[in-house]
Amino acid sequence: MIWSAFVIGLVGSVHCLGMCGPIVLVLPGNITERWKFFFSRILYNLGRAVTYGFMGLVVGFIGQSIALAGYQQWLGIVAGVLMILSVLLPTKAAKKILPTDLLDRTLHGIKRRLGRLLNSSSQSSLFMIGLLNGFLPCGLVYMALAGSISMGSALGGAAYMLLFGLGTLPLMFAASYAGGLITGEMRRKITRLIPAGIFILGLLFILRGLSLGIPFISPDMDMMKKKGSMPPQEQRMEHTQEAGRP
Repeated sequence: MIWSAFVIGLVGSVHCLGMCGPIVLVLPGNITERWKFFFSRILYNLGRAVTYGFMGLVVGFIGQSIALAGYQQWLGIVAGVLMILSVLLPTKAAKKILPTDLLDRTLHGIKRRLGRLLNSSSQSSLFMIGLLNGFLPCGLVYMALAGSISMGSALGGAAYMLLFGLGTLPLMFAASYAGGLITGEMRRKITRLIPAGIFILGLLFILRGLSLGIPFISPDMDMMKKKGSMPPQEQRMEHTQEAGRP
C-alpha cells in the first residue's frame, strides 16, 4: 500500500495549495532569474520532504514496535480507522481530544520564525522555510502519517512520507510559477472530493489488514506467506517479527 502515499500527496496537493499556497507565492526569489529561482524552489520543497521523512521515521518506528509485538496485521486496520475518523470526526470534537494549548504555542513559534525567514534573501532560508512549513498543522499530512505507521518499520515510514511529499511536488512547484493557474472555485470543488478519497483509502487499509482473501484488495497474508509471494515490505516485517520472538 506504499503507492497510496503518492496518491494522497498528488490528489491532496490541491488542498496543500490552499493551505500553503500563500507561503509559496511570497517565497524569496525573482522569477526573471530562472535557474536561481528554480533552485530556490527545489530547496524549499526539499525542506518539506526532509520534515515529512523525519515524521515518517518517528511514526514508522512506532509501527515497527507494534509489529514486533505481534500485531502486524492490525497496523493497516488502525491506519484505516484513523483515516475514516479524520473524515467523520467533527473539528470541534478533535480539538477537545488534542492538546490545543501546546499546539497553539508551537504554531505561534513556527509562524514567527517563518515570518523572519520570508524577509531573508538567502538561499539557505528557502530550505529552512520548507522545514518549518512541514510542521504546520495539516490534515492531509496527518492522513499520510496514519498510512506510514502501517509500513511496520522506521525506514518504511520514512519512505512512505517521502513518497507523499513527492506527490505534492508537481502542483506546489507549478504554483511557484503560475499561482493563479487554479482558481479558488476549482480548489473548492476538488477539495470537496478529498474526504471521499481519504474514506476509500481508509477502507482499503482496513480490508488489507483483515486479510479476507480478496485478490489485490484484501489478500490472505497467511496463504501468500506460504507461497512466498508476500510483498517485500511485508516479508521484511514478518522476518523482523520472527527475529524478535524468543
